[in-house]
Amino acid sequence: MVCASFRFYEELNDFLAPALRFRSVARRCAEGATTKHMIEALGVPHTEVELILVNGESVGFDRPLCEGDRVSVYPVFESLDITPLLRVRAQPLRETRFVADAHLGGLARLLRLLGFDTRFDNHFADAEIVRLSVAERRIVLTRDRELLKRREVTHGCYLHALVPQAQCRELVARLDLAGSARPFSLCLECNAPLRPLARAAALGRVPDGVAARHRRFVTCDACGRVFWEGSHWQRMRQVVGELLGR
Repeated sequence: MVCASFRFYEELNDFLAPALRFRSVARRCAEGATTKHMIEALGVPHTEVELILVNGESVGFDRPLCEGDRVSVYPVFESLDITPLLRVRAQPLRETRFVADAHLGGLARLLRLLGFDTRFDNHFADAEIVRLSVAERRIVLTRDRELLKRREVTHGCYLHALVPQAQCRELVARLDLAGSARPFSLCLECNAPLRPLARAAALGRVPDGVAARHRRFVTCDACGRVFWEGSHWQRMRQVVGELLGR
């Protein structure tokens, strides 16, 4: 057994027992235990971590712990480019494609509204979410800490908020998404790109009154729906502004 001390920063403390938060704590570790093993044993999913310093040196998740090590663990950095320091993964946590678990359907629709590619299905099992995250390089969105602790998952976010709009605002702030949002570019149902549709092509696919009042249309080739800038669009614009803080 060896003894090492651990200090977690910022929102990583939310995962810790109250007595362990915002302070350095000493823990006995099994011989050969790695930083990843002990970080998760203390309650923090590895997907929430972007930088680990051991005795002031940046290390990876596989670094064995030694007697007297001082371990500092940091979450995602928003305003500082730490790419030259990274050892826990090849690139910063900045992919903007997501896969949401079965309890986050409302969040998935809001992210699609903002233009972020988000896979979601009520029937996705955890194994399928993990498969999609790996195969398509997607960030896993969940309120299940155990899902984020799976070894195969490299990019993930635990949502603290309980309702979809608050969850979306939390994610936009945490991953600094406002600048890369492309509202109204994806179908809310299919997650497929929307494309412009000529008015002549929209005739017969929308109500006559709509065709008479509007000139701009878009369509989803996956589901065949046609959309226009009606009153519902105006309400969604207000939602977009609220989510992006505009």
